[in-house]
Amino acid sequence: MDAHEGEMGDKRIQRRGVMLVLSSPSGAGKTTISRKLLDRDANLSLSISATTRSMRPGEKDGEDYLFVSPERFEEMAAAGEFLEHATVFGHRYATPRAQVESALAAGWDVLFDIDWQGTQQLAERARKDLVSVFILPPSTEELERRLRARAQDPEEVVQGRMAKAADEMSHWAEYDYVIVNRAVDDSLAQVEAILAAERLKRGRQIGLRDFVEDLRGA
Repeated sequence: MDAHEGEMGDKRIQRRGVMLVLSSPSGAGKTTISRKLLDRDANLSLSISATTRSMRPGEKDGEDYLFVSPERFEEMAAAGEFLEHATVFGHRYATPRAQVESALAAGWDVLFDIDWQGTQQLAERARKDLVSVFILPPSTEELERRLRARAQDPEEVVQGRMAKAADEMSHWAEYDYVIVNRAVDDSLAQVEAILAAERLKRGRQIGLRDFVEDLRGA
């Protein structure tokens, strides 16, 4: 059975894909959860964002991000090539529209690691396809500890991320689900449960009507 199809007996039900958004303040754990989720779920792929920021060590263009110049970014935005775009810590980020719409139509689920601004735009443009999850840290002290443990950013950047965290966390009520990330494995299991339930929603099983009619002999 294909990963993006439900199955009852020997019959398959066509399903539209889900846009799964994970958001959190930096350091709360969304990136770790995202990576583990992608490793465990063959039907889920990561939306590759376009960004104007510089490439970090170990990153690859076209795999981690689509790295573009500020000028090229603005050209793409003006042409309507993005589902959403936002400025985060002085850099521009966006979701290319074509690859996401193609995946959803084929029944594949797409994972988004974006902030509340991007999530709001997705909700405005594709609410029926969207499932949003906000991830909170268990405490501000633990959030700061995690940021420092990454050892990727200078002190002023860490302080900037901590200062912005309170504002980011104020948007928790705009999300469908909220998870407090006390332990990564527990949070991962909760996200997997959310995704499993959302995949079974009647409105997303677009082949269900034909399947039922066939069962009834109509």
